[in-house]
Amino acid sequence: MDDSRIETGYKAALKLARSHYENFPVISLFVPKELQKEIAVIYWFARTADDIADEGESPPAKRIEDLDLFLDRFNKALLGDYKSEIDAALHSTIISRKLEPQLFRDLISAFRQDISVTRYDEFGEILDYCSRSANPVGRLILQLYGYRNEDLYKLSDKICTSLQLINFYQDISIDFKRNRLYIPIREILSSGLTSDQVMEQPDVEGMRELIKSQVDRAVQIMNEGASLPGELNLRLKLQISATIQGGLKIAQKIAESGYTCHIRRPVLSKKDYFIILTKSLSNVFTTSQRDIKKEQ
Repeated sequence: MDDSRIETGYKAALKLARSHYENFPVISLFVPKELQKEIAVIYWFARTADDIADEGESPPAKRIEDLDLFLDRFNKALLGDYKSEIDAALHSTIISRKLEPQLFRDLISAFRQDISVTRYDEFGEILDYCSRSANPVGRLILQLYGYRNEDLYKLSDKICTSLQLINFYQDISIDFKRNRLYIPIREILSSGLTSDQVMEQPDVEGMRELIKSQVDRAVQIMNEGASLPGELNLRLKLQISATIQGGLKIAQKIAESGYTCHIRRPVLSKKDYFIILTKSLSNVFTTSQRDIKKEQ
């Protein structure tokens, strides 16, 4: 590989990662310097595929075609056939960090599904979507840090699935405009509503209770994976703890709004970020003290 070309690719990925808004910084203070460029290039891959699926006015067939071309571009990059410097950087990261290429393909399959599927009958179908749209990211992060353990993967999957679900509820008003509904149809019907009422009548009776049930379940799933930070090194422990606290804070803000996220999208304030940081540090300190006592 051409080292200069790879470094150019990493610089471009870092620039993109630092210029895009997300709930949390893509390159956080907790990420070691040597991993920042590699997280950035993974973010470039996911962000690019997501934009193909969601951005612009192209018809669904054209977006699916473009995603298929992006997948073909990825597969060619794995063979050393690069379309750009970023492709070379991504390939370098996959090789040097021994990342599973299938995790990247899973992400593309989820973005592809977003174009053609707008309703889900059962919660299990949404979980399947999350297994490809969110869980691969957590597994890639663990692999970047050298963790390859199925038990840790399962805990990470819980956290990532919960984060994806909470993001659905945070962005529910945006998804309605895109004619997307991430609440199972059967659960909507069981609550006495219809999908049309959910999407077209914000104040319909029973809507807030329906959203509450979805958020409560997502928080429960998060709690099932919350022991993961205790199994990781300090840097990653802080990063994952902050991610967990961030997701829980959004869920809390949805609750504090009276479960009206379908009317007004909740956002995190600077005060919220400070609370997330302090809770994360406190949790990590408590866990570390507990580990020390166990060793004594």
